[in-house]
Amino acid sequence: MKKGLFFVLTVFLFTGIFFSTTAMGADIELAKASHVEKILQRGELRVGFESGYVPFEMTDKKGNFIGFDMDFGRRLAKSMGVKFVPVNTAWDGIVPALMTDKFDIIMGGMTITQERNLKILFADPYIVVGQTILLNKKHEGKVLSYKDLNDPKFILTSRMGTTGEQAIKKYMPKATYKGFESEAEAGLEVINGKADALVYDLPFCGFLYGSQGQGKTVFLNEPFTYEPLAWAINKGDPDFLNYLNNFLRQSKGDGFYEQVYNKWIIGSDWKKELQ
Repeated sequence: MKKGLFFVLTVFLFTGIFFSTTAMGADIELAKASHVEKILQRGELRVGFESGYVPFEMTDKKGNFIGFDMDFGRRLAKSMGVKFVPVNTAWDGIVPALMTDKFDIIMGGMTITQERNLKILFADPYIVVGQTILLNKKHEGKVLSYKDLNDPKFILTSRMGTTGEQAIKKYMPKATYKGFESEAEAGLEVINGKADALVYDLPFCGFLYGSQGQGKTVFLNEPFTYEPLAWAINKGDPDFLNYLNNFLRQSKGDGFYEQVYNKWIIGSDWKKELQ
């Protein structure tokens, strides 16, 4: 009886060691396959974005990429001891470009959506924005919220392929929608009186109102959607995801996040740097 018990315990012990060793080996192989290792070996962090999303990624007078995300991209590269390599990419192809390894991470003001999350991984949100309305001044006092724009007589603009476009189709489906390749074009259509309202993210609508829209538009600055922005990477990489989340926590804890937020979101001195 004792011999039988000893045999069972021995088998159990060796089985436990075998599976533990196997699991450990699998973890090591998973770590080796992480994009973190590829970045370190290459000595470069390739950051995907599309310049023009104010104030997250823009081009200054000297041709340099600046903005909220760009500051974080440079700091992330520095934290890894590698070179920061910006990869300016057309927005409608940015997810496929990530998935085909054209760059390592999207740091481009991307909203977390369930549709996108089926294809890529998102780190924890670093800021929350929402859709707002830049209204042509002729509607001042008559249109008070997005609900008032749900009518075929109103021409609404936004950038194609964005959550602004999605918001129009979801919340104002009866309105006449006119999509544009860029948010700047969509906004100018409203400023010039060719459309009734721009539906887009709060930071951009605020910037456009302050820089070109005063006297011509009304800024309805209360967001009517909840949209968390986050950095995106390819699926199947828990090590990289862990690194990004801890990097974000550290940035918030050591004052860097507050510094960047005050510079780009609250401040406006950076406007003079733009082309």
